[in-house]
Amino acid sequence: MIKNRLVAFLFFMVPLLLFAQQEIKVMSYNIRLDVASDGENRWDARKDKVAGLMNYYEPDFIGGQEVTHTQLQYLVKNLNGYAYIGVGRDDGKEKGEYSCIFYKKDKFDVVQQSTFWLSPTPDSISKGWDAAIVRVCTYGLFRNKKTKQLFWVLNTHFDHIGKTARLESAKLIIEKINDLNTKNYPVVLTGDFNSRPNDAPIEFISNNMQNTRSISSIVYGPADTWNAFQFNKKLDGCIDYVFVSNDSRISVSKFATITDSYDMKYPSDHLPVMAILLISK
Repeated sequence: MIKNRLVAFLFFMVPLLLFAQQEIKVMSYNIRLDVASDGENRWDARKDKVAGLMNYYEPDFIGGQEVTHTQLQYLVKNLNGYAYIGVGRDDGKEKGEYSCIFYKKDKFDVVQQSTFWLSPTPDSISKGWDAAIVRVCTYGLFRNKKTKQLFWVLNTHFDHIGKTARLESAKLIIEKINDLNTKNYPVVLTGDFNSRPNDAPIEFISNNMQNTRSISSIVYGPADTWNAFQFNKKLDGCIDYVFVSNDSRISVSKFATITDSYDMKYPSDHLPVMAILLISK
């Protein structure tokens, strides 16, 4: 009798426990902008490979960097079941690169969304500090349609020249998260930070958030993510990351740096990184 009751208890409780914990797959991917000077690696020659990779791994969220409007239009048309948030950084509409967030539209609703500029005047189109070009961060508050859980996702691309700009951008994003997250929801931050793990911007973020590669139960693939389209050369530095908030409800089951290639070519000059998160209520 006791055994039967125990079996019945587990039969009803296990699904409830699983339902209370959602699994979220998050990818960060700099897809390399569309420039003819890339020659054999130009966008038209590899766009189906980028879309194919995204569709195969089926992340719930993809933080994209260097996404121009024509590339965005192609991906929206060719990705299976995704919508996006984000704007072009040069005019707040369609001009310039996006730091957009693609999301599975059948699984998540957007509750709130916006983009701010990485500068001392983040609410207006502006270039910050010693940055070479205009940079942005796009964010959204998402609701899981099934579990009703809420969480923030942010995506960014730091400047490649301005050392001060990169550090100040890191500080600005953490400040923005603290201002936004008044209800203590889980937070995910993706991006190409143009910074290595021991550089000041990543150290600052790591002091305020968790690097998913560092806390994942399983890690697969190289630490470095920059390939420069050079298939036969050693990868040159980790500059792409997925961070999560310091939150006991969040754990990371798997992290991968994805090295997929075709015809001895990479789909982009960056390798995508992907983390599988478990978020409990």
